[in-house]
Amino acid sequence: MKRALVVIDVQNEYFHGALPITGRDDSLGKICRAMDAAAGAGIPRIVVQHTMPSPDLPIFQRDTPAWALHPEIAARGGEHKVEKNLPGSFTNTDLEAWLRKQGVETVVVSGYMTHMCCDTTAREAVHRGFKVEFLSDATGTLPLDNAAGKVSAEELQRSILCAQQHLLSEVISTADWFKRIG
Repeated sequence: MKRALVVIDVQNEYFHGALPITGRDDSLGKICRAMDAAAGAGIPRIVVQHTMPSPDLPIFQRDTPAWALHPEIAARGGEHKVEKNLPGSFTNTDLEAWLRKQGVETVVVSGYMTHMCCDTTAREAVHRGFKVEFLSDATGTLPLDNAAGKVSAEELQRSILCAQQHLLSEVISTADWFKRIG
């Protein structure tokens, strides 16, 4: 089964910008180790970067420090780069075509935010016929407090992982994934 690791939106916005991910140092370390393990196993790595198309929203604005990939991700690079403007990494990008050309059957999801871009990308992958491995500890989110209610980052992370495991993705820790690919 040919895999590809998709590293979603590990950008400075989540570290020094308006959207601080809870536990980001731990998840970043696991994302970096997953990238290194993938490289060692010959698994292609796709680095996804979000760009906000509207200048009216002050996040993910092209060519700003917050828009840039985290230096640890930028230093590792990848075999393919995707720039997206919506939560899903497949929407209006060449991701599906690139994966198919490589013969990829399984998309491995990592990055930020679990409840938005990771969840959407995993669902899009399933809808396109890919299997999905969702790295539970190499993803992360933040607390939400809006008109719909309030939820902690931990509750939101657990809820999305449970929803993904239910008929969509195989939710797996990086430690278990390393055993699988090693």
